[in-house]
Amino acid sequence: MQLTNKVAVITGGDSGIGLASARLFQQEGAEVVIISNDPVSLGAVHDRLGAKVLTLEADVTDAHALRAAFGEVGRRFASIDVLLAGAGIVSPTPLDDTPSQLFERILSVNVAGSFYTVQAALPYLSAGASVILVGSVVATMGIAGFSAYAASKAGLSGMARALASELTPRSIRVNTLVPGPTHTPIWNTLASTEAELQALERNLIRSIPIGRLNDVDEVAQAALFLASDHSRSIQAAEIVVDGGASGAPQGAPAYRV
Repeated sequence: MQLTNKVAVITGGDSGIGLASARLFQQEGAEVVIISNDPVSLGAVHDRLGAKVLTLEADVTDAHALRAAFGEVGRRFASIDVLLAGAGIVSPTPLDDTPSQLFERILSVNVAGSFYTVQAALPYLSAGASVILVGSVVATMGIAGFSAYAASKAGLSGMARALASELTPRSIRVNTLVPGPTHTPIWNTLASTEAELQALERNLIRSIPIGRLNDVDEVAQAALFLASDHSRSIQAAEIVVDGGASGAPQGAPAYRV
């Protein structure tokens, strides 16, 4: 197993890509810790992953709460080998109708929250640890109406490279996982009905060369690679999992005759 005797901490590990990664990391031998600000979903995690998983409640925008949570991880396990900063939010932010509070909340959770997460984990990160930030192809694809989300994910990519430079002397790797559209509960925030959700998915599929959205388990496999020693020579890289949407857009169904 690829993560035997390793400790993996995942923020936002109670749903979507984070939960799929937690499940896979556990299957690969890791001790898994999940941090979330949602006590209800944290309770449900034990039904899915079993009582062995450690769940801690903290908001990634609250640096004090994160320090307390990682302090508990340190007391339980002494050190951390894998940190997946997966907590994030998305919302449309059209230029003519977005309150400043929403724009700032997206940046706070996605960018500052990831920084605070790595900062709180730092005293416990072992030599050889892998830090994984979660970006998005939205950062570079110029999707109208998602300025705040795009800015936050572009910021994460830049931050990951800066952190990699800073942490390399400590033998800590920092890389970015960059998913394309993926079947996760986050899409429920973008559509008010099942019909709207299906229409959104159909439109997205037209721009994806492989003709479908990612499955969360596929993205989790990429996270596992970055978490494992198989990627020990990979530093400050971006692993894109988007079915070719950003790298080969003209292969998408929308361009086919």
